Amino acid sequence: MTDITLEKQPARRFDFSRLLSTLIRPRRVFAEMAAEPRTTWLTPMLLLTLTGILVIVVSGYLKTRAASMGEVQLPPDWQYWSPDTQNNYMQAQQATQGVTFMYVIPLVGALIALWIGWVIVAGLLHLGSTLLGGRGSMQGALNIVAWASLPFVIRDLLRVVYMLFAKHAITSPGLSGFAASPGFLAQLLSHIDLFMIWYVILLVIGFAIADGLTRGKAVAGVLTVILLVLAAQAGLGSLTSSLGGQAVQRPFF
Repeated sequence: MTDITLEKQPARRFDFSRLLSTLIRPRRVFAEMAAEPRTTWLTPMLLLTLTGILVIVVSGYLKTRAASMGEVQLPPDWQYWSPDTQNNYMQAQQATQGVTFMYVIPLVGALIALWIGWVIVAGLLHLGSTLLGGRGSMQGALNIVAWASLPFVIRDLLRVVYMLFAKHAITSPGLSGFAASPGFLAQLLSHIDLFMIWYVILLVIGFAIADGLTRGKAVAGVLTVILLVLAAQAGLGSLTSSLGGQAVQRPFF
């Protein structure tokens, strides 16, 4: 293996200098983190929080604007619904056009999913790494998961740009447009895109370096946890969609 020469950096509460480096030179950044016994997750989590809020605000504005103009986005299988079900859906749409439903509830849900989901994913990955012989800590897992989530910042920004140009909210995120019908598969595909793959790659690199795992063990551990989390999210999203007509839009990541 090639040794990476690390430069000692002073401890900083907010380390914005690593944002770009994590995306283009992840091995070096994760090696630096592994050599530093300190918490570094605050910077990426703060950035993810800000971009997540931006997505909710822009989406809520466009939905409110569309509702005020009488535009209602119908579900993909609308034509198969009974007249009573269609009437109930339209009444529910009218009742959920206020600030609370357009901004407050989605914003609270997104932030809870982001922060609690981050801890859950880090805990599961740390457990999996330990079972595979890793020598990392929970603090290290929290740092790795937070910094590996930076591709989702780019995704959020691109979503905002798309919504502003298209003048409507995103209805089929990820690969969900390829699903033949709404349900578990559509919910699962909605979380899968190039940024998710990028995220998984960064996790593999981070845990392999920080926990001393082989590449094969790091890949197995990360993929197992991420697939379990995605399946749980898809199941929860499918259940929520069937009960309330609204899907969970913000992933754990």
